[in-house]
Amino acid sequence: MGLKADNWIRMTALEQRMIEPFVEGQVREGVISYGVSSYGYDIRVGRHFKIFTNVYSTIVDPKNFQPDAYVDFEGDECIIPPNSFVLAESVETIRMPRNVTALVLCKSTYIRAGVLIPTTVLEAGWEGTITLEIGNVTPLPARVYAGEGIAQVLFFEGDEPCDVSYADRKGKYQNQSGVVLPRI
Repeated sequence: MGLKADNWIRMTALEQRMIEPFVEGQVREGVISYGVSSYGYDIRVGRHFKIFTNVYSTIVDPKNFQPDAYVDFEGDECIIPPNSFVLAESVETIRMPRNVTALVLCKSTYIRAGVLIPTTVLEAGWEGTITLEIGNVTPLPARVYAGEGIAQVLFFEGDEPCDVSYADRKGKYQNQSGVVLPRI
């Protein structure tokens, strides 16, 4: 990145519509922060959640995912049961340029509360809202706040565009919207 990282993110996000909606600064007052950070962008979690449940004793199988493995929920807060897991979507739509790849990492505020998001890669050429996997590793219920920061996206710019992008490969999660379940 020839520019300062936060300026590169602002310029790229605005010129290439890389992040929409885009917040130029960092919103922090009274919320878990979101917006431009030093070397990345803090994304927000949306209001739609899929809470995993064992009501039907369903086996979670990524090759044959059963809809009764979760309960749909929409709200400003989501309570994740102890030692459980939810799926959610980012507020922001991301469009990765052909010369940029990103990592999605959990914010430390949630990590310190036992709420974890596994690292996710956003490949060059990928577009969509991010399906977030949010795990509660504590023996207590955990609260997640919709519309507030949940994860940080760190961007890595290559010297030139990739030869074959995620879009070129017709990746299975290209242009996803909403909470997307596992696909083969």
